[in-house]
Amino acid sequence: MSDSDWARLLCVPVGARRVDELLSSAARAAKAADIIELRLDYLEESQLKEINRPSLQPLAASLARPLIITLRSIEQGGRCEFTLPRRIEFWQQIFRDKLPSEVFVDLEFELLSYIRQREEELYAALNQNQIICSHHHFGGSQVDLNQLYERMKSITARVLKIAVQVDDADECVSLFQLLKRARGEEREMIAVGMGEAGFLTRILAPARGSFLTYAALDAQHTTAPGQIAAHELRDLYRFHAIKDETAITGLVGSPVAHSVSPQMHNRAFAAKGIDAVYIPFEVRALDKFLTRMAHPRTREIDWNLRGFSVTAPHKTKIIEYLDWIEPAAREAGAINTVVVEDGALYGYNTDAQAALAPLRGIVELSNCRVAVIGAGGAARALSRELKNSGARVTVFARNAERAAKLAEEFDSPYAPLEGACYKNFDVVINATTLGTRGTSGANETPATVEQLQGARIAYDLVYNPPQTIFLRAAAQAGCQTVGGLAMLVGQAIEQFKLWTGEDAPLDVMQRAAIEALEERARESIIAERSRTIGCETN
Repeated sequence: MSDSDWARLLCVPVGARRVDELLSSAARAAKAADIIELRLDYLEESQLKEINRPSLQPLAASLARPLIITLRSIEQGGRCEFTLPRRIEFWQQIFRDKLPSEVFVDLEFELLSYIRQREEELYAALNQNQIICSHHHFGGSQVDLNQLYERMKSITARVLKIAVQVDDADECVSLFQLLKRARGEEREMIAVGMGEAGFLTRILAPARGSFLTYAALDAQHTTAPGQIAAHELRDLYRFHAIKDETAITGLVGSPVAHSVSPQMHNRAFAAKGIDAVYIPFEVRALDKFLTRMAHPRTREIDWNLRGFSVTAPHKTKIIEYLDWIEPAAREAGAINTVVVEDGALYGYNTDAQAALAPLRGIVELSNCRVAVIGAGGAARALSRELKNSGARVTVFARNAERAAKLAEEFDSPYAPLEGACYKNFDVVINATTLGTRGTSGANETPATVEQLQGARIAYDLVYNPPQTIFLRAAAQAGCQTVGGLAMLVGQAIEQFKLWTGEDAPLDVMQRAAIEALEERARESIIAERSRTIGCETN
């Protein structure tokens, strides 16, 4: 069965407490969706009676989209508690007469099994071509996907849906393997990895046979963990256009959801007409990702992986897994870019040169006194380039052992971060992740106003948000400030060329990064307002 035989539908689920709100959301969803799921389990119970078989056909016609109607149990991810008898009663009403052909029904595997055993008349009334038999596993224990699939195959249903919580990107391999099996058996199937680590299944599964993929109406209206906004899935990741030969690139780290690298690279691929996609890979167990998904000799997934960016906490650890490392990256002791080519993994570092570029225009690095805060991969690469440029580097870090080790490598002094004073330094650089939006240290800074007083320049490698707590403190202390956006774009340009062999469109990537950061800022404000309203009403 070829790619063209699969629908590649984009489904937008919508839910609300009242029917009028539900229908309003459905109308909005119709602008982006190929098919709309009405999550009836969000409704107040008194509202459920408003949904009936006669109302479904004109609704689908008015939306000009097929519908999926779902009344999920709490155990399977439902929002409101509808008792089993009430749910059975509802489905009996729905199936009393023939359903409109443009309406699908999502019934949980457990419910369908119950109906088959105890509600023979209702089971006989089901139209197999309109049934999606679903199972959701939210973690806590491992599930044998092949065994579950075998059990579900015996149920009357056109489409089988399996959604499982995944905590690491490599756990998605089993879902892709299951899709391959179902495709070989000509069974229509939906496979979803829930959570941020399952992000890649929502982008790549349709190209691998998934009947549809789910996307949120927008960032504020998700109905499952890890859902992507519909406009991003369609316009940024261009999931409709992904094929077997599409080049796969991405970002390996944890966390990665805050990154704007997908915006930069995907916009650049589109601008250059390159058949490629860039995906965030939430990777905690680096060895498993490299073995099961990345290295051509051992990977368990057949895809055209061209390479990937590497971010915290894997920039130094990944060195031991690579087949070749460029000399400069080996000397720096950190990798931020991997190219997959000729059956091997090649490591590079595009961070260091990009990091120094914003400084070279405002300060003479030779004999410059520079405080580098941090002792991770970014700090190591930066320290090397600074030393090679003639700067006098001092390393500051929370972890004294790591700071001492890094300082020794470059014959530099080191000092504890706590109580540090930077008044005698020309440049203070934050090479930690403190202050990064979306991380546990988002509201922290490695240096206060008092500590930064007397320093000339404060440079934060963190780019999201553009104005970090560290930079605000530096401005109050009278320092000239430099943000991390220029470095971000600079290192991405070099990565693009390594993966594609073509020059990157600088303006496109820079504009994409700025727009993405502005969008994140708006989302943060909306989310904060929603939390405030929630506190006021509860």
